[in-house]
Amino acid sequence: MRSIRTSAPVGRGRRTVLGAVGLVASLALTATACGGSEENKADDKPDATASQAADGDGGKVTIPSDIADKLKEHGIDVDKWKDGGWEDWDKDKWLREAEDFVNPVIEGLWKPERMRSAEEADKTVTVKDAQAAQGVSDPEPAPVRAAAEKTPYHDNAAPVGKVFFDSPDGPAVCSGTVIKDVNHPGRSNLVWTAGHCVHAGGNGGWYRNLAFVPAYNDLGKSEAELSNASPAEMAPYGNWWADWASTSNGWIQGGSSSGGDGAAYDYAVLHVKPEQGSKSLEETVGAALDVDFSAPSAAQAGRMGAWGYPAAPPYNGLQMFKCLDAPGRFSLGSGLPTMYRIGCSMTGGSSGGGWFRVLNGETVLVSNTSIGPTDNTWLAGPQLGEDAEALYQNMSKTYGGQ
Repeated sequence: MRSIRTSAPVGRGRRTVLGAVGLVASLALTATACGGSEENKADDKPDATASQAADGDGGKVTIPSDIADKLKEHGIDVDKWKDGGWEDWDKDKWLREAEDFVNPVIEGLWKPERMRSAEEADKTVTVKDAQAAQGVSDPEPAPVRAAAEKTPYHDNAAPVGKVFFDSPDGPAVCSGTVIKDVNHPGRSNLVWTAGHCVHAGGNGGWYRNLAFVPAYNDLGKSEAELSNASPAEMAPYGNWWADWASTSNGWIQGGSSSGGDGAAYDYAVLHVKPEQGSKSLEETVGAALDVDFSAPSAAQAGRMGAWGYPAAPPYNGLQMFKCLDAPGRFSLGSGLPTMYRIGCSMTGGSSGGGWFRVLNGETVLVSNTSIGPTDNTWLAGPQLGEDAEALYQNMSKTYGGQ
């Protein structure tokens, strides 16, 4: 069984943003040129149990008063947060509740060498766990060897990138995908990833210094070639900090180191802003994907592709890979929702990476990598239904225009 460890040029108009041979014809996307539109505003806030807020601007950090009050309740000196206070992971200061999340920009924190030092955080499924729900799981899929994505990534998989964050064990990494914002067409600042890439689940709290880097290592250079890499080589579109984050109550309450009862709800949405600049993420990258919330059954879903940056051996997290397979059903318990499962050799670091399928002639995001076995033969991801769509809509309506 496998351990999933948890995690350019601007605006090129029409662009192929995902390509892979192996679906009925191909799994491919073409992004239309990004154009501005009237931004919608909403005064209502998302469910406080699932959404978080943060603020900050470069070296000068501003923390909203309500967040500052919550930090103070935990005995945290707000003034020292940016100067290293975030590194205090005392069990009494682990920020668990939704309203406790804070992620002020610390400009320059995610430098190339720090990005390379980030490790995948463990998500291990044991043989016992995987066999617990055989009655609602299909036979284990045949292994599928991950294929390297073509470079440059901004021409072949522009919406895909890496999610970096700090955990009590140090810098960590996942994968993520730029998604469209239905309420702010052409100007999305939304990123889809796994819940365990933002929150530790039932036995922990919110991770810190969350940032998204689209088309990381755009040219797919080797470790030796990147020994003296510039920020532009590692992050061609720059670093995008999460100022708001949402994950499911199911993950917050039931998530564990092996996925646990929260694995079927292991998804999250980030609202990001650039460390520098003012353009939206979608305008900057030139591409974003729709999300399919219809939760088709495995039998109806057709062939799928999973993209990500595997970081655990034999991979090193520097290159983007993908797997294509027909999904089967998988569940960690007879009373838990069914997940998708595909054959794939990607390892930790690919967590949170998007799963895509063709719907009405276009490729859409339908799931994300959540868990897998220690022998690196398959991946499982949640089905995205009404709850996931509600989380997405709340994020879009409340924070999308910011």
